[in-house]
Amino acid sequence: MSAGFGRPPAAPPGLEPLVPLDRLLVKQQLELWEAVTGWETNNRYTVHTAEGVAPLFRAAERSSCWLRMCCGPLRALQLLVLDEQRREVLHLRRPLRCTGCCSPCCMQRLEVSAADGRPLGAVTEQRACLRPHLTLHRPGGELALTVRGPRCPLALCRDVRFTVESADGSQQVGTITKQWGGLARELLTDADTLELTFPVGLDAELKALLLGALFLVDYMYFESNK
Repeated sequence: MSAGFGRPPAAPPGLEPLVPLDRLLVKQQLELWEAVTGWETNNRYTVHTAEGVAPLFRAAERSSCWLRMCCGPLRALQLLVLDEQRREVLHLRRPLRCTGCCSPCCMQRLEVSAADGRPLGAVTEQRACLRPHLTLHRPGGELALTVRGPRCPLALCRDVRFTVESADGSQQVGTITKQWGGLARELLTDADTLELTFPVGLDAELKALLLGALFLVDYMYFESNK
């Protein structure tokens, strides 16, 4: 896979910490009010290195209360990814669409932009009968990576792994893994922990696009209100 390898382009401002990394751990914050009442709140996440210590970034959802209650995990939203100095480094936008629909205009989509507004690409759901299938495209529409899930993404008592593959599907280059959080946490909350792996030589823009794919996977398959 030539795209993303070799000599990578300079990282967009604020994404330089992604350059030496080959793994990220994303933790959704537990919302006590949501767990007790079932009233859906804006999601909040922390993004860590593999060591899982101090957060590298923080992500905060922006969506309307009406959409959260009426559309649930399909809701339109924006995610602001901030560094520890509270400066925006990524902006993710998800329009209101269906899922599992046959019409291309209704498939799930998440657009990823740098802090200065420059598009970095988009993650789009593809028609698939048995396994979840997402594609990652650069701003010009060039297919960069694909993500494929298991036949049953709602597994009990085990991790759920999505594979990241090269554009032609010939090589696995990473994974998105939703980690099993224990029976009580899984049954009573939607606060998930997901791990993202990728080649260390992948350019920072594609690493950011993969982070967007991780968030879309979480909303599509693991966000159901418990």
